[in-house]
Amino acid sequence: MPIVLSENFRAFFYSPFYAAYATGAFTDAGVEVVLKPSPSPEAAAKALRAGEVDVMWGGPLRVMIVHDREPTADLVCFCDVVARDPFFMVGAEPRPDFRFTDLASLKIATVSEVPTPWICLADDIRRAGVNPGKLDRIADRTMAENEVALRAGKVDAIQVFQPYAERLIASGAGHVWNAAATRGLTAYTTLVTRRETLVRRSDEMLAMTRGMHRALQWFNGAPASEIARVLEDFFPDVEPEIFAAAIDRYRALGLWAADPVVRREGYERLHAAMRAFGTLSRDIAFDTCVDTRLAEQAMA
Repeated sequence: MPIVLSENFRAFFYSPFYAAYATGAFTDAGVEVVLKPSPSPEAAAKALRAGEVDVMWGGPLRVMIVHDREPTADLVCFCDVVARDPFFMVGAEPRPDFRFTDLASLKIATVSEVPTPWICLADDIRRAGVNPGKLDRIADRTMAENEVALRAGKVDAIQVFQPYAERLIASGAGHVWNAAATRGLTAYTTLVTRRETLVRRSDEMLAMTRGMHRALQWFNGAPASEIARVLEDFFPDVEPEIFAAAIDRYRALGLWAADPVVRREGYERLHAAMRAFGTLSRDIAFDTCVDTRLAEQAMA
C-alpha cells in the first residue's frame, strides 16, 4: 500500500519534495509515495489527523500549536528538509547596512498567507529593540500584491520568498536587505505524521526518509540549471534563469538541510519566537514534537 503524502501548498522553497518525485528518489529507496494536493496547510493537517493521508510536509510550528492545545496529540516531525527561514526583506532602494531598527521609520508589507514568516521576523525585530507592534506595516495583502506595491513605490520594503525576491532583484526593482536564513537554523519544514503511523509503517517510513535524504543530496549538489529543468513542470510560470538564480541564492544561504535529522537548535529558535509572540501558551519539548530515529537510520 502506498504512502499518501499531502502537499502543504505549492511553494518554491519546497522544491526538494518535488525533486524526490522527479528524480525517482522514493522509488529508488523502495517505497511508493503518492502526492496528494492540498488547498491549504490547515486542510493538510486536518486530512492527516483524519487518516485521509499518511504524511504531510509542513512547519513544526503547526505541530507545536497542536500539542499546545491538545497535550495528548500524536503529531510528530520525523524528517528535516527546509532547515532555515526562506523569506527575504526586499527594499525598493539599496540598503547595504540594513539594521532591523531601520524599520521603525519605514512602511513595510509582510506575509499574510502563512503565520511563520511574520512570527520569526517579529522576533528578530523585537531582539533588535524595536516593538514590532508599532511598525507602519501592511499585514493583510498577498506577496503578489506586495510586489506590485513595491514596484509602484507604495511601500519601502516587503517580506517575500522566492521567486518573488529573485524577480525583483533581476529587474532592479528590489534589493535584498535581509535574508532570514542568516538568522541561523530555524526548523521550517519537515515531514509530519502520527506516531501510530510512524510505528505501524516504520519500514516504509524509513524508506521514505532514505528517499528524501537522496533527494536532498542530489538537490544540494546538482547544477541549478539542471534542477530548474527537472522541476520545470512543477513551476511552469518561473523562467529558467530566475529558477536557477533562486536555487543558487537559497543554497548559498544553506536553506535546505544537508541530512534529514531535525536539529534541536532550529526547533528551539522557532519555539522561542513562538513563545515571545504569544503563539504558544507553554513550553513544548523537542521530544514531544520530533522523532529523529528514522532520520538517523536513513543516514547510516
